[in-house]
Amino acid sequence: MDLRNNISTYLRYCSEQRTLSSKTTKAYQTDLLQFAEFSENTFGKNIIINYIAYLHKQFKPKTAKRKIAALKAFTHYLMTQEIIDANPFDKIDSSFREPMVLPKVIPMNIIGKILANAYEDYRQCKTDFSRKNAIRNIAVLELLFATGARVSEICTLTPESVDLTNHTVKIFGKGSRERIIQIENSDVLKALNRYYDAFYDDISESGFFFVNKLHQRLTEQSVRVMINKQATAIGYEKHITPHMFRHSFATLLLEEDVDIRYIQKILGHSSIATTQIYTHVSMAKQKQILSVKHPRNKIII
Repeated sequence: MDLRNNISTYLRYCSEQRTLSSKTTKAYQTDLLQFAEFSENTFGKNIIINYIAYLHKQFKPKTAKRKIAALKAFTHYLMTQEIIDANPFDKIDSSFREPMVLPKVIPMNIIGKILANAYEDYRQCKTDFSRKNAIRNIAVLELLFATGARVSEICTLTPESVDLTNHTVKIFGKGSRERIIQIENSDVLKALNRYYDAFYDDISESGFFFVNKLHQRLTEQSVRVMINKQATAIGYEKHITPHMFRHSFATLLLEEDVDIRYIQKILGHSSIATTQIYTHVSMAKQKQILSVKHPRNKIII
């Protein structure tokens, strides 16, 4: 079997028939070509066993798990195409325990300060250029926190995806999964409408909802830089990423007793198990509250 040739065929299948996103297909390509290099273009049970052992030594559990999943998906394709007769993963134990890493969240008061500072920047603007930048920054921050969307999902929004009349945002997530999120907060809607009015020509020219000064799609890195500038401006020393807005969004909804399955749907998680990590964050918060705020602490015997 020509392993590399089959990998190329599989990647075309992922792109054209399964219509996976270019980002997902690229990740498959990286992982499968890494296997081909390790195996010296061979494929079989023993080489897979050795490869799994290699992955556990060289990579963090989450990365190793992803690479094994890519290889399993490719193996399933080879089976369905009758390129191989038997599944080499049969009777191979590729399971392992991942260490639990709780999502990092931004304290609610810090989110409030970041938003307040962004609005203050707008009020202090002296030029049209700085005013437009401030308007865009507010819209990005508001939408990140209002939807819990990934920064890549925010940056790749198209004008057609944002319906300001019906207050909805259509987001295309991982695996080309689509979800629609309602925007009902009046401040968020005002920020988005103000941004759309200010950037209408740029949006029409670029084909993307959020644009930069070059009239092109706003990049994820630009959002990261903007958030860090806001955090620095309010004197918050911890590093903040756009994804932490997503974690904060989910955790705060859970603390407001929103059903976890609604949160799963809003975040675009395919499995409830992915969303359940936020219950651990919520429990950690509960422990902190009860240890510090419980009235029993005031009773001295």
